[in-house]
Amino acid sequence: MSMKTKEIGMKQEQLLRIRQVLEIVPVSKSTWWKWTSTGKAPAPIRLGRCTCWRYADVIAFVQEGENER
Repeated sequence: MSMKTKEIGMKQEQLLRIRQVLEIVPVSKSTWWKWTSTGKAPAPIRLGRCTCWRYADVIAFVQEGENER
């Protein structure tokens, strides 16, 4: 496996905090939380007191939105 392939795999497994998610999905924090509670956006992962989202899930969410346009 090449180094580039490993880097891509690691990025896919990365966990994002809310600020990082909102850099990718340009909506307000309240809109993002509403979408997660209604199931429109990916479900978060709880790590103790921290809430995170999988990078791959967020990217898939963005790509699905682009396909709907």
